[in-house]
Amino acid sequence: MTPEGVNIQHPDKLFIGGDWVKPISNGTIEVVNPASEEVVARTAAADNRDMDAAVAAAREAFDNGPWPTTPPKERQAKLMEMIDHLESRVPELAAAWTAQVGGLASFSPMMQGGAVAGLRGIAALGENFEWETRRKGDAVDSVLIRREPVGVVVGIAPWNGPFGIMANKVFYSLISGSVIIMKPSPETPLEAYIIAEAAEAVGLPKGTVNLVPADREASDHLIHSKRIDKVSFTGSSAAGAHIASVCGGNMTRFTMELGGKSAAIIRDDFPIEAAANILGNTITVMSGQVCAMLSRAIVPKARHDELAEAIAGVMKGIKIGDPEDPETQLGPLAMRRQLERVEMYIEAGKASGADLVTGGHRPAHMNKGYYIEPTLFANVDNKSKIAQEEIFGPVLCLIPAEDEEDAIRIANESQFGLNGSVFTNDAQAAYDIAKRVRTGVVGQNGMRMEWTAPFGGYKQSGIGREGGEEGLWGYVETKSILLDGMPA
Repeated sequence: MTPEGVNIQHPDKLFIGGDWVKPISNGTIEVVNPASEEVVARTAAADNRDMDAAVAAAREAFDNGPWPTTPPKERQAKLMEMIDHLESRVPELAAAWTAQVGGLASFSPMMQGGAVAGLRGIAALGENFEWETRRKGDAVDSVLIRREPVGVVVGIAPWNGPFGIMANKVFYSLISGSVIIMKPSPETPLEAYIIAEAAEAVGLPKGTVNLVPADREASDHLIHSKRIDKVSFTGSSAAGAHIASVCGGNMTRFTMELGGKSAAIIRDDFPIEAAANILGNTITVMSGQVCAMLSRAIVPKARHDELAEAIAGVMKGIKIGDPEDPETQLGPLAMRRQLERVEMYIEAGKASGADLVTGGHRPAHMNKGYYIEPTLFANVDNKSKIAQEEIFGPVLCLIPAEDEEDAIRIANESQFGLNGSVFTNDAQAAYDIAKRVRTGVVGQNGMRMEWTAPFGGYKQSGIGREGGEEGLWGYVETKSILLDGMPA
């Protein structure tokens, strides 16, 4: 069973060792549409035995298969074929995202199409990356530094951006010469099926790409395997900490892209109306369910009340509704537990003494679906729960600062360090402040994204980077070869 417009050939099977196979336990995953609260898809669910089979298939493909020794330029050519296949299925990817998590249908084609286009830059590393360097040594005649594939990768993607995030893990793995086991979120398994079908369509060697949707127990069994070489995880900091502890015990390599509580610093030179439009419309992107979301806005105390009023005006004009409606600006949260989580934080915000300026309720005109109004808290204490913990919903905290130095201090007073922004018309000022904010990304005047640049965080926001050439570094091992002469 798949949503309308999504044509998956074997949703009731797993993809292991190049074959579509029934799960040993006949387990299933049900996917609920958050706008209608109805089941819209059913897929296979792997258990521990299926995970072991996937690891064995991937291990065989890496240890004895042709993919790791295929020249990078040839890997690049095959990946470009995969991208062509995925481009033809952007409408399906868009429909899957809207059906599974309530992403806006007006935005989904651009989001999925952009993610597919970005894969070409990863594939091009087959030609552009420096796979081997050679130089004269001091203690030996010749030094050769090689970048070799890390091995069997487990890619674990979240439910908010399931295609782009999983596809990046797959393509970095494959261009490195590694093989991958895809473990998508049980809320959003469909995109990974389309990726697996693309791998099959272009004839990738058996076991190079594997697919095992699963719930927590089997997923935990998978990451405990001593036969895997790397875990690439995107998700919550709590889950990331657990996975990192397991990987540490086995010396399994890992990349973690985790949570955030990113701050926007508004300087005095930036107009209030412009800041309000950016902040009020940004917090509703993907219903606020974005790890890099600008969820704290830090403003000079003298401008605080004026900005609060302006943001509230923007939020009150946001159209909440069916994600299929092209006029909708804010769709539902992805699942009931996420709605309940956001409501818990709203109550915590009220209890903290912050001012609830607007929002904070389920929309009165929506009688089903996991909807919440865009919500603004003002006069927020940066030490409070709503300012320190990731809410993952359309809730913005407005925090007053004494001056620019205080704003930088507040921005850094967080366990997270994923993203940030400086609202100013002065690029030099934005640069100077960005150097002092301890986050992996800082953009000028909004939640800026650049897929050719490395993305990742400081502190509890993760370890390692994805995006650009730097994204490949976590998928290769470095080998030094020391010789008495230079080989051909």
